[in-house]
Amino acid sequence: MSKPPKTTYKTTNWHSYNQALKQRGSLTVWFDPSMQWEAVPSGRRGRQQSYSDAAIQVCLALKVLLGLPLRQTTGFVASLLKLSGLDWSVPDFSTLSRRQKTLDVVVPYRGSKGPLHLLVDSTGIKVAGEGEWHTRKHGGSRRRVWRKIHLGIDEETLEIRAVEVTSSNVGDAPMLPDLLAQIPAEEEITTVTADGAYDTRACHDAIAARDAAAIIPPRRNARPWKPDTAGARARNEILRASKHLGRALWRNWSGYHRRSRVETKMNCVKQLGQRLMSRDFDRQVAEVQIRAAVLNRFTALGIPMTVAAG
Repeated sequence: MSKPPKTTYKTTNWHSYNQALKQRGSLTVWFDPSMQWEAVPSGRRGRQQSYSDAAIQVCLALKVLLGLPLRQTTGFVASLLKLSGLDWSVPDFSTLSRRQKTLDVVVPYRGSKGPLHLLVDSTGIKVAGEGEWHTRKHGGSRRRVWRKIHLGIDEETLEIRAVEVTSSNVGDAPMLPDLLAQIPAEEEITTVTADGAYDTRACHDAIAARDAAAIIPPRRNARPWKPDTAGARARNEILRASKHLGRALWRNWSGYHRRSRVETKMNCVKQLGQRLMSRDFDRQVAEVQIRAAVLNRFTALGIPMTVAAG
């Protein structure tokens, strides 16, 4: 039997998408003169903060976007304020470093028009250390550190809706309940799509608790589970369907191929830097969350709309 022809796609909104790509380089996307720059008095005793969380996040977003050190970031923001004719003061590098550790990063999103289809995946990312040349020449340190980024994205809007950062020794499956917990309880989730690493009881039970359908391929040696929970019963149905249809046909029938979109988003995260610049874990978490906020701002400007070319 001959192999079926590969489906090709074409972009139907190229003009607007082209404009969105150009807008990603506009500084006005990141800097709004009407924002609350100075911190609101907290009413507590002690020294009050000088800058709002929004001001700190803007500075750190420009740092992540342009790959600048902290001192150069302050100089860049100062030049922006001067060109804008604003007399606002600029946080110094030590203030940015200190506030990054406890910053409550806001990750903006528009949301879907209908129920949420969540795509989940994880990837590893380096922490600042020896360069690749040094590693090849002298060998890497035995204490080279990696972090793992866990993402959940909206299939329709391609926006990051949930993000977690862990050490490299934490598995993928244990983090799925935490990702689902970041989705508001009142928001309906229709499906959760993930790879076979999430084929565990805890994952299926967490998905069933949100009244969502799991699209997770069973492992190669999978056996039916005792049907004592809703998640186990749903997983047994997936196992029966995949054995009856075959794994390849089940993937096409269930729409599992849509998970490739979250893999593409992972690549976008790494396009902002192949390693994290921050040294301690809390600042690394904030840096990843700021990357998610930057990518969501990019996505909000416009995404390509594609259709099968025939």
